[in-house]
Amino acid sequence: MADVIAFPAGGYRYIKGVFQYSAGVAAEPGFEIERVRFRRPLPLAEGFRVVEAQVRGMGRPLTAFCACELRSPAPFTEEGFTAFNRIYVGTLERWGLYRGGLNPVARSNVCPAVSPPSEPSLHAFSYTVPAEDDIVASFVVAGSGEAPEGRGNYRDHIIRRGDVSPAGLLEKARWVLGEMERRMGALGFAWRDTTATQLYTVHDVHPFLADE
Repeated sequence: MADVIAFPAGGYRYIKGVFQYSAGVAAEPGFEIERVRFRRPLPLAEGFRVVEAQVRGMGRPLTAFCACELRSPAPFTEEGFTAFNRIYVGTLERWGLYRGGLNPVARSNVCPAVSPPSEPSLHAFSYTVPAEDDIVASFVVAGSGEAPEGRGNYRDHIIRRGDVSPAGLLEKARWVLGEMERRMGALGFAWRDTTATQLYTVHDVHPFLADE
């Protein structure tokens, strides 16, 4: 059973994840989540400066920051990923988001196969704002690759590692789709509640995606 934790300072609740990000967020009553996408990805430090200006400019505290979408040049090594995450989490800690080993901010991190950025960059972000309609319910589920999280490393736990056969891709997709469904369910939502879904792969998943 997923741990869902209220984060009153941000106006949202989140699913406890790993130190670098939460598994998903949902706006609490009285709030909704607003997403901002850049015309082009901004280097992380620059992107965070824009986030800070935008959130403060809307009269919201920095703790309203609830999700971000990153773009990276290439897959990290395990050591490089840990080092990057400590720098990333440092900003969240300064903003009052990361405390006591808990990180409420959801995240995705994609390495584009075409025209990747030269350094880790910010593609989009989300934050909470007061809702004008109490009926509004909004959420963001963090991205997931085909590997369980919190196992010490990713490489040794990848589902069907190196197998991009139709059967291998099917098992990978079932894992990811199931994990997305589990996270949505923990926040009180289902596929019917989604307004956008982002799928990242260089392989053909069309033959089975509709059925799954």
